[in-house]
Amino acid sequence: MKTSRLAGAAVLLAVGLLMIAPLVWLVTQSLTPEAQAFTLPPRWIPSPWSTAAYHEIPGLVPFGRMALNSLEVAVLSTVGSLLVSVLAGYAFSRLEFRGRNAVFMVMLSALMVPVQMTVIPVFILMRTFHLVDQLPSLWLPALVNVFSIFFFRQYFASIPRDLDEAARLDGAGHLWILFRMIVPLSGPAVAAMTILTFETAWNNYFGPLIFLSSPEHMTLPVGLVTLQTGQTGSAVVVLAAITAVVVPVLLVFLLFQRSFAASIASAGLRG
Repeated sequence: MKTSRLAGAAVLLAVGLLMIAPLVWLVTQSLTPEAQAFTLPPRWIPSPWSTAAYHEIPGLVPFGRMALNSLEVAVLSTVGSLLVSVLAGYAFSRLEFRGRNAVFMVMLSALMVPVQMTVIPVFILMRTFHLVDQLPSLWLPALVNVFSIFFFRQYFASIPRDLDEAARLDGAGHLWILFRMIVPLSGPAVAAMTILTFETAWNNYFGPLIFLSSPEHMTLPVGLVTLQTGQTGSAVVVLAAITAVVVPVLLVFLLFQRSFAASIASAGLRG
């Protein structure tokens, strides 16, 4: 039994090292002087350390402005999507109204529609409201996240309704029950959707490419492509920019990883 556990731990360690190796290589190469980068075998510890590539980025693209744009889009998309999804998930799991199941099934059918098929009507809608080439054209459509609504609906449905009945006997309303009782009990689910929504909004390339045209409104994914296709930025500078884009998402994951793992582990235990 002990031998099998050690073997399993060794396999997991090996797989983990293989998965983290590209990230480590990315960071180390971005801190390696250009003359010593991309050597074979690769250097996992740069010697000497150099941050020159990071200092070159602002001179090639407006990295700071793009970072603020990406942060605005990611934060507003995440907060707004969580609020809408929590409210909709509570309605579909707790409220009884005519056509609830039919509306829910129609909404789920939207998961089978590729984003590329909806971009034209969304673009026309944004143009009607004069939001093309504006950041709201990215985070407003992200407020309605069908998968997030479905996720919260299933999670809320697993919470015993006896808690609702006890709260109603004390005079609590739906909003009190949702935000003071249901949401605190759904911490792992909220953390999981926070990670997924933030990552999706932060790494979104297709939306900014379609809706944005002004350089001052560009986000980081578009800026990375501009930096990569330009003739002024070296490969080390591109790796440094990629590292600067990856780090915020990694920090968000590390911040919520325990709750995210708890939500995944409890998924098979909930009805």
